[in-house]
Parts: sequence; structure tokens; C-alpha cells
Amino acid sequence: MAYRHASRLILILCLGLSLALGVTLTSAVMAQDKPRYGGELVFAVPAEPPSFDGHRENTFAVIHPISPHYSLLLRVDPEDPNKIIGDLAESWTVSKDGLTYTFKIRKGVKFHDGSLLTAKDIKATYDKIIFPPAGVASERKGAYAAVEAVEAPDDQTVRFRLKWPSAAMLSNLASPWNYIYKAEILAKDPHWYEKNIMGTGPFTFVEYARGSHWVGKKNPDYWDKGRPYLDGYRALFIRDTGARVNAVRGERAFIEFRSFNPARRDDLVKALGPRITVQESAWDCALWFTPNHERKPFDDPRVRRALTLALDRWEGSKVLSKITIVKEVGGVIVPGTPFATPEAELVKLAGYWKDPEASRKEARRLLREAGVPDGFSFTFLNRAIPEPYEPLGIWLLDQWRKVGLNVTQKTLETGPFYQDLRGGTFDVSIDFQCGFIVEPDLDIYKFQSGPTTADPKGVSDANYGRYKDPVLDELYVKQSRAVDSEERKKYIRQFEKRLLDEQAHQFITLWWHRIIPHLSKVKGWKVTPSHYLNQQLDTVWLSE
Repeated sequence: MAYRHASRLILILCLGLSLALGVTLTSAVMAQDKPRYGGELVFAVPAEPPSFDGHRENTFAVIHPISPHYSLLLRVDPEDPNKIIGDLAESWTVSKDGLTYTFKIRKGVKFHDGSLLTAKDIKATYDKIIFPPAGVASERKGAYAAVEAVEAPDDQTVRFRLKWPSAAMLSNLASPWNYIYKAEILAKDPHWYEKNIMGTGPFTFVEYARGSHWVGKKNPDYWDKGRPYLDGYRALFIRDTGARVNAVRGERAFIEFRSFNPARRDDLVKALGPRITVQESAWDCALWFTPNHERKPFDDPRVRRALTLALDRWEGSKVLSKITIVKEVGGVIVPGTPFATPEAELVKLAGYWKDPEASRKEARRLLREAGVPDGFSFTFLNRAIPEPYEPLGIWLLDQWRKVGLNVTQKTLETGPFYQDLRGGTFDVSIDFQCGFIVEPDLDIYKFQSGPTTADPKGVSDANYGRYKDPVLDELYVKQSRAVDSEERKKYIRQFEKRLLDEQAHQFITLWWHRIIPHLSKVKGWKVTPSHYLNQQLDTVWLSE
């Protein structure tokens, strides 16, 4: 019953995106081939992890090399991104009032050090995620506002008690970031997992050579007998896009799990023919830009509003979609999905007007009114990843120059970039919100009140804008608690208008489109609308 309940719930939440999902597969991928054991999967990763802690981080540079070492409580089904299945949870029930979720945990699961996993480890993990101790960052704690307590009444039972019924609860618990850690380790040092690996996943840790590679090998004691199929995997850290494409073209890497742009896809298909398979999908991911509210003049909402009014997103979509992995114009929820803002409403928001000259005229007026001189200079912090950060950065700088702003760009590798972003040492920074399943609780939790210098404890540790907005916090809770979908849409529209327009806190650029060309010998992996899913690699095998 619990599995059917989860399936119906996620199907409703993701219906729009699943309809938009476009997958191009060769007949070899579609065929139900019998998995083959052996071999090492080699894949390219464009960046390196700033730390190893999935609870703390929010980058594919963690998920891709590190997820195979860990299990989750629940997971999104590798065969169906609209369905949630158990991972360490063998079964679960939900109380009639929707306030208690009870999970039965698999017996005999071992950590990589040989110790047995119990419900206490899962409770300690979720306590760290939802109620992190002082000094411990939890990127997604803001998504768990409904949770009152996590309990482990015995070794095989975990119970979540809620303050109010939450339609997003199972989705939240299936987060690919929620690596299950060992309670004994967390009790001694809650920061231990930032620099160390020890889970119950299908692959054990072998080595990490900074600037080069990450290696995992098959876990012979993995709880799901018969898996994984691979002997191991090797993640190659290759920052340059051309070099990653060449690695796939030369068959030194079999796949990149993030995305290539349309031109790179076409190059690989032309070069490799039937030896390459292409899978494509809509993508629950977008780059944002975030003004630092603690730095002048960005403490003034007129200045922040001018930044978004300067952008012609509609023309940008036409141009940029041809050269990089961005595509759709949209608001805070993925375009085309049930809670997304219709275009007729979207064009009323600042930065979405169809008349770019009128929009820029208003931007210049607001800058003058705020006392910002023509030619005002500031620094834009960007991340050193070519796709799509580099072209988006160039586009943003060009758009801002059209309203008299003189912007220089500072580009940093992932680790230093996050240090500046989290530390608030920037004027305006690139930012992003990427989800693993389309659910408003998960898509907008980031924008609740964040840490500031005066108050380091924020509702959302993922908010780097350094502002407090109790109105947004209240609207988030209202939409989360709304049972009626139309009522929920109303609160989401209010949240969106305040965030993007009235207070002009943070701004979306364009939604992404995912393109995965891979060697045809890679089997058992399916593209999803998220580059965070299907990365435990337990289902992947090589046909040769």
C-alpha cells in the first residue's frame, strides 16, 4: 500500500515534467538485455567536490563521484523518475492523519567498515540534515519545515513525526543528497564526512587524486545481492568541455552524466555513429544570480530590480539555446509542470516583459532614483564551469551594460567559489537551484530567509542572498500546508512575485535542457529530468 501511495503521489507532482520528457534511445538501450558482470565504468566530471558531505553541498561534483558509496532511506526509481521506492527502507506506512511516517529498515545491511546499520544511523543522519548542530551547514534543512521529530524506537524502525501533513514528505526523504551516515561517527565529529567516506553503498572508496580522478570498487557485502554489476568505476575530473568531448570521442571516457550542448552532441554522433547513444530530457535546473543584500547599493530593492529589468530573457533563450544547455523562460517552478506560472502571468513580472526597451528604460530610471551613477562598476562572481556558466556570464554582463552598468567578472573553481558564496564576499554572484523531482517544497525552499552577518542562523542555509524575509517564510509554509492545488498555486504565485519582483531578492536566468551522449556499451542507466538521480550506479553494466 505504501509503495502504491508513493507512486500516485509522485506521479501527480511530476506529471507535467514527465510529459515534457523527451528521450532519444537506440534500440539497444530500449532492449531488455541481460546484465553482464565486470568492467570499470569510466566517466568524466567537469568539477571537483568542495567537500564530500552530501548534506552540506549542492553540486553534481559531489553527487557524481561520491553517491555510489552511499545508500539512501528512499530513492527515486532508476526505471521511473515518477516513482519512489525503498532503498534502506524495506517498507513504510503513513498514519491516517498524515502526521506520522514509519519505516521498517532492512536487516543485515553493513557499513563499509563491517559494522551493522541500524535505525539509529538513519535517525542521526536526518537529525543532522533537519536539525543541524551549531556550526554545521545543512543545504536542504529549509525543505523540512514540517518535521517535528525523528525517532528510532528500535533498531529496525524509524519514525518521522510532522507538525502538519506534507504532500512532499516522501519526495523529501528520497533526496539523492541524503546519504546515510554512521551515528557513532557523527556523535564524535559531525564534520567528519566533509573529508572522509564511509557508507553502505554499492561501491567502496579506493582513492581520490585531486585534479585527476576518483575511484570506487565493488562492495562485496552490498545488501542488494547480485548488484552492482560493475567491478568498479573511475571518475575523471576534466574541466575543459572540449577535453571531455574528446575523451568520449576517443572512448577513454564512456559518459558524462551532466550534459553536453547540442553542437557537441552532433559532433559525437557524427564521429562515433552506432557506437554512441543519445538520451535527452527536460531538466529541473536553472542558473540564478544573487545580489548580496549586505553590500551597497544592492541593499536597495530598486537596484536589485534594475538588474533583472535589464535582461531580455525571451531573446536570450533563442540565442543561448543554440550554443549551450539553457532553453526555457520560466519562473520559480519548472515550465510546463502543474505549478508553473503561465506565460500570460509571467510577463507581468519584472524582467519578463516582452518589450525589452521599456524594461531597460525602467531599469535606468530606478538606478538614477537610487543614486547609482551611470557607469557604476561591480564584480560578478561566476563559477569556472564552461557549460552553461561561461556563456550565461558573458550574456549577463552584456545585458547589464545596456543599462549603464560596468561589470567585471571574477571566475573561481568550485571550492573557492563556494567559499566566497557562503562567506558573503561578493557583490553579485551566479547561483543555481536544481531539483531531483518537481515539487514546490523542494524547488523554492532555498529562497526562505538565509544566514546573515547579524543572524547566522537562517531558515534556509541554501540562501546566499544574505537577507531575512518573514513574508516569504510564511508563504512557503502556507503553500506547503495547502491541500487544494489551486490554493497552493495562489501562494506560490505570491511567493514568486515577492521574490522576483516586489523585493527583487534573487533572479532566475533560463531553465536548462539535458543532453547525454554516451558509448552504446553503457547499459542500465536512463536519463532523468535531474542530473542528481541514478548516480548510485548499482544498475549500470557494460555490454563489452
